[in-house]
Amino acid sequence: MPLHKYPPKLWEAMKLKQGIYARLPKHYLKSLEQKEPTPVHWRPLGVRHRISPKTGVKERVQDVPIPVYYPPQSQDGLWGGEGWISGFRYANNDKMSNRLKKVWKPQVLSRELYSEILDHKFTINVTPRTLDLIDAAFGFDFYILKTSKDDLNSRLGMNLKRAMLLRLARRDTELYPDDPVKRETVYNKYKQFEIPEEEAEWVGLTLDEAVEKQRLLEHKEPEPQFKALVEKLVQELELKKLLEPHVTEKKCSDG
Repeated sequence: MPLHKYPPKLWEAMKLKQGIYARLPKHYLKSLEQKEPTPVHWRPLGVRHRISPKTGVKERVQDVPIPVYYPPQSQDGLWGGEGWISGFRYANNDKMSNRLKKVWKPQVLSRELYSEILDHKFTINVTPRTLDLIDAAFGFDFYILKTSKDDLNSRLGMNLKRAMLLRLARRDTELYPDDPVKRETVYNKYKQFEIPEEEAEWVGLTLDEAVEKQRLLEHKEPEPQFKALVEKLVQELELKKLLEPHVTEKKCSDG
């Protein structure tokens, strides 16, 4: 006989369908869906069988992804999907010797990146692949806005995206206050990424942060009792005044 009504593996998915979790915005709940990130450390073949170039015989393909570990410091930078890979190497490059455990880590550089939307320079830990992706996207802002949450895989990256989307949604004048022409040029340049402010506020929030935000939105300050009594009394007096007969005096004109 099972100890639980539902398997523990389903608890995380089921808790989103009840209580305050179910009252979270639909667009935020949709963003929680896990998607496979773009492969970085391996190239999927996409087929189950292929013809061996050596024997010409159809053989089965073991298309298994390489497990990647993302350390906590990767969340404070932009690693472009790279992480730590653990494996083995041969001692002294001799295949006849014992295998030794090894961890391959990406090269992390500290670079200063400028955001047009935020008009600010950020010193961020990045990998060479991230710099290549920024160049391919034609700019730092385009890279942050175009890249999905699963491919960014960075709290810093999602916080930057939320800040950029909020500024685009609000179109505030804090951006280049002395140069309105340049401000409009920047807003029009990234206009394709604009979303309503109500959605932008939720982008990149963790589940705990989203629940706290929803709790604050639903929280209402208790209304003082005297205020309700005064409003009730005013309504009763107004109603009583309307029910009273209205007497009009008829003026007599001298003939």
